Amino acid sequence: MKAPVSGNVEEARRAYAMRAWSDAYERFALADQTAPLAIDDLELKAWSAILCGRDDDYLKAGERIYHAYLDIGHHTHAARWAFWLCFRLFALEEFGRATGWHARAERLIEPLGDDCVEAGYLLLPAVFRDIGASNFEAARANAFKAIAIGERFDDADLLATARTLQGRVLMKSGQIGEGVALVDEAMLSAASGELSPVVTGFIYCIVIASCRQAFQLDRAREWTLALTEWCDAQPQLVAFSGACLAHRSEVLQLNGDWEEALTQARGACKRVPRGRDREANAAGYYQQAEIHRLRGAFDAAESDYQKASELGREPQPGLALLRLAQGRADDAASAMRRALAATADRTQRTALLPASVEVMLAAGDIEGAGAAARELEDIARDFDAEIVAAMATHARGAVELASGNAATALPLLRRAIAAWQQVAAPYLVARLRALVGLACRALGDEEGATLEFKAARAIFAELGAEPDVARIDSLAGVLQGGASSGLSTRELQVLRMVAAGTTNRNIAAELFISEKTVDRHVSNIFGKLDVSSRAAATAYAYKHGLA
Repeated sequence: MKAPVSGNVEEARRAYAMRAWSDAYERFALADQTAPLAIDDLELKAWSAILCGRDDDYLKAGERIYHAYLDIGHHTHAARWAFWLCFRLFALEEFGRATGWHARAERLIEPLGDDCVEAGYLLLPAVFRDIGASNFEAARANAFKAIAIGERFDDADLLATARTLQGRVLMKSGQIGEGVALVDEAMLSAASGELSPVVTGFIYCIVIASCRQAFQLDRAREWTLALTEWCDAQPQLVAFSGACLAHRSEVLQLNGDWEEALTQARGACKRVPRGRDREANAAGYYQQAEIHRLRGAFDAAESDYQKASELGREPQPGLALLRLAQGRADDAASAMRRALAATADRTQRTALLPASVEVMLAAGDIEGAGAAARELEDIARDFDAEIVAAMATHARGAVELASGNAATALPLLRRAIAAWQQVAAPYLVARLRALVGLACRALGDEEGATLEFKAARAIFAELGAEPDVARIDSLAGVLQGGASSGLSTRELQVLRMVAAGTTNRNIAAELFISEKTVDRHVSNIFGKLDVSSRAAATAYAYKHGLA
């Protein structure tokens, strides 16, 4: 005969069914104080705890469940909970305790070998470990074994998780099409409600991260929107919501909605107490830093890159691009060389190489920029990803332009513009249009250059990219009052950059001319304006509306 169910337990079950995780946890906890919960209800209490961000309560409940199953001789069930404890402890970076729970689980199922579904779950930590070590063959083998066990026991959670990890392995090793097909299949299970809430959130985050790292931007955007809807339907959800907000911020930044992207990034930092979900917090701070940098709020960017770094996030390439924007091209180049030297994973290198090209060109290292562009082209040939091809084309076009080959650069840059327009990335389109303007100018087409500069400036102004607006103004050479000054178009450009505090070396990099040429322009400017110093030239420029 069943024991009567208390009102608190009934309310807790209803709250759980409605995905009101905090309410469910509190009601289960209240009922548990009156009388110990039955094991099924204790499991619901544990899941409620982790979903509303109560990790310590989840771990305590999980240990109770483990011992309860041991007491009644259900060793496989106890092993399953030992796995879930291990899994969460690894995420919390408590590796000693995590390894201990994994060992307990393995010992419990050892007599059964692979003849239980828990054997499949216990393969998953090894898959994660091997992916992190770029040991893709071992990761693929273990993921395949886990899939086979999941199919034999018809366990939807295990199947979806193992397929997601198998897809991640394939995508990281360059087999993008096959990997995308696997993660899409897993995502269908998550999006259709076939999986448990914890596994659903986990699948969303892994798939979106994999798509971002493989530069499948359309897929990342699609699944981020789905994750957003899933999180928004559960206002009391804390687990996964920080990662959701960080992913959403990245998508919004790419699409040009920087204000909302900044709002979402702040949410990722605040949703979970700092350090409790280090990856989501770090991603949030990095995203904040990126938007501050693009807007010209350099002090705020510096602070947020530092916070991201403290939480374990590599601050490059963003920090190097900040140094470049601050006029510290040598420091930026050193940082990029260090980051690339420390990075072996090709997908991670792909994220660094475009910035490396930009930084090396600004530092006058055309050879280094060319090497980065060649590596990006090699990766693009191996990876089935249109965006990587666009990145490589952009890089090659910039290097050709800097090398004096404007006629070669121009079609490359226009091809890259078309690719970025397809994924609705206005900032990157504007950066490319500025380069197209320089190429047109180098080929003697000043009217074409002016059109490109104006189009780029309009995009930058709409986005709030103040440093880029200033740069375009200095490049365009369309300065009021310029004719009466007696300065040429190029001299007007140099004067505006001098007035902005730009060094001769950085002026040379921006205009793709030599420092000796810049020195000559500066000397001509001093002579025409009848001034003897950069400070006097700057004062003249502001007084006469040239800056």
